[in-house]
Amino acid sequence: MGYADIAKHLLSLPGATLSIQWGDDHIFKVGGKMFAGMGPKARKPHGISFKADEMGFEVLTKMRGITPARYLARAQWVSMDRLDRLPDQQLKAYLTRAHSIIVGRLPKKQRALLDIAESDDGS
Repeated sequence: MGYADIAKHLLSLPGATLSIQWGDDHIFKVGGKMFAGMGPKARKPHGISFKADEMGFEVLTKMRGITPARYLARAQWVSMDRLDRLPDQQLKAYLTRAHSIIVGRLPKKQRALLDIAESDDGS
């Protein structure tokens, strides 16, 4: 899965938005909270960082090319040095889970404003 495909998937998730921060990093948010980030498309190789749950963090950080994310490891974020470290479907599942984790932490009122149903948050 390429850079554009991943960005398209991330933006297809309920309430997801794209913010350009820290120069030209592409930060994907829901309810103003980050759930994934990629460097600029021009920077190669393409990598990605995203929020994981406790088990996902443990499993992923034992894999080659996937490490605890700099500055965000204590919040269980992982960083992949290349987009092909995981099969496409598995990467999509982890990114969808990252979104769900953050949605699950949003207040119900904010989820309602974003038109995200209770069942969409994975909790």
